[in-house]
Amino acid sequence: MDATRTGNMGEIDTRFRTALRRMAAAGRLRDLTNPIDPRLELAALMKQLDGGPALYFSDVRGHDVPVVGNLLSTQENCEAAFGVDFRALRDLVGRAIAGPLPPHLVDHPAVQTHIHRTGFDIRAMLPALTHTAADAGRYITAGIVLARDPDTHIYNASYHRLMLAGPDRCAIKLDSGRHLRLAWERARARGEDLPVVICIGADLALHYTAATMGSQMPESADELAVAGGLAGRPINVARAITQDLLVPADAEFILEGTISATETIDEGPFGEFVGFLSSEGPAPIFSITAVTHRDQPIYHAINGYGRETIMLRKYVLEASLLRVLQAAVPMVTDAEMTAGGLHRFHAVVQVRKTGPMSDGLQRNAILAAFGALKDLDMVIMVDDDIDIRDPLDVEYALAVRFEASKDLLVIPGARGHEYVRASDNGIRAKLGIDATVPFDERARYSRCRFEKIDAAAHPFSNDITAMLDRIGPL
Repeated sequence: MDATRTGNMGEIDTRFRTALRRMAAAGRLRDLTNPIDPRLELAALMKQLDGGPALYFSDVRGHDVPVVGNLLSTQENCEAAFGVDFRALRDLVGRAIAGPLPPHLVDHPAVQTHIHRTGFDIRAMLPALTHTAADAGRYITAGIVLARDPDTHIYNASYHRLMLAGPDRCAIKLDSGRHLRLAWERARARGEDLPVVICIGADLALHYTAATMGSQMPESADELAVAGGLAGRPINVARAITQDLLVPADAEFILEGTISATETIDEGPFGEFVGFLSSEGPAPIFSITAVTHRDQPIYHAINGYGRETIMLRKYVLEASLLRVLQAAVPMVTDAEMTAGGLHRFHAVVQVRKTGPMSDGLQRNAILAAFGALKDLDMVIMVDDDIDIRDPLDVEYALAVRFEASKDLLVIPGARGHEYVRASDNGIRAKLGIDATVPFDERARYSRCRFEKIDAAAHPFSNDITAMLDRIGPL
């Protein structure tokens, strides 16, 4: 058993290829050797097989680079990739923010084994996918953008989609309110382009760090150091070839370049995580000054409307939510960002009441949850006898412990995510549901208890013929 499974949260090897090897050994990586087209076909198969093992496409038409997809799309995949269970993974995320470790500079990094400064065409080098027929083109979707803020000089890591627009340029989508956009706006105010690097197939610690947003990752946090905190060891980095930036040494590909302060092109539509196509609009140009990669590099692709997009943030958001809630309301014991809420918009929070003075604190926790996660739109509070990872048990709590006339909390006109079309550009009511039992009424709401029994000690027969004989004739 991995040491981290036993509670020893020491150093863990989170490198991309180490993760793939762990997943293969655990049966969570399937290899497709038949030829497959990166235009529409590959993404369609990723979507059809979403929710299962990760997929390794060895033969991608028109390219000699394999593609890995659906990598961190399920709990089983995430646990296999890191070699820990999901609770330990959440703890890793928690320690990352609390204990950052500055990166370690190395010479001769694997990602700079091959260096292309001129004459390259990323459209030929990268098997970037066309995901749906309605998309504007081919997209890099698993690239982590590393930038150093021109004012604070602090490193930021984040996901942003990039539309291939030429041999050495892409359109990059910069959402409002994100740290990368703020850094770009500061550079633009100076009349300067913003140097960045795009990391594909990077250390998984950096993947999780890049998925942390807003209040969970303050602007003052150096995200290369936070990734080191998650791994329990400094992340190996090297100096970029053409930009004054650090790059993860063990990544598969690095695209070095600058985001233009002035030049834009139309970008989109693209199928986003909410299931809709984002609209077309102007986006800054990312001009590529160099491409570096490993020997026999592997390309990582994420479906925009796929489970990996939302699973990447699940444990990050749960860890962040628990950190806030347990500090404010210590009776909170656990939280689940639900799949139906895209691991982002809905949460089930479990509490353990210890006396009459606990009553009411569950509603404080609802308000604290909305303050902790901007995009959270619904919180269901349940007692500690409810399995928050079993939707049927949560619905049971709603069925027998929730009275809508007094247990429903509506907070109108709050800020959420602008992609939710039911909202007014992100403004909508937030909903709190109190499905907990008053402390003094626990006995009245207690469920029937059956004896514990070992079902394996009572095997049932699958002999249908013998069963029909016992039933007898009609």
